[in-house]
Amino acid sequence: MRDDAMQYTKIRLICQQDKVEKLKGVGFLEPMPISTRSWKIVSMDFIIHLSKVGDLEAISVIIDWFSKHVTFIPTTKLYSVELTANLFFKHVVK
Repeated sequence: MRDDAMQYTKIRLICQQDKVEKLKGVGFLEPMPISTRSWKIVSMDFIIHLSKVGDLEAISVIIDWFSKHVTFIPTTKLYSVELTANLFFKHVVK
């Protein structure tokens, strides 16, 4: 068993040394765009794995970059593009 472990670690070391990194190189950092009016640039995120209340167990967070206004929308964990768009138009665009 000791010989098997030694052989495995030798092979593993060779494989790791020969492995080619396939990631792109890091580019230059760019500043975030500056918004000139409200709701021109928004960010969206989801807070999930919350305690379930009825069918709701997540929160959709929408942030306006210009005014820093934040909208929290309770939602289900099973969201889709259509549901997200409907929530955005229902709670933000109104």
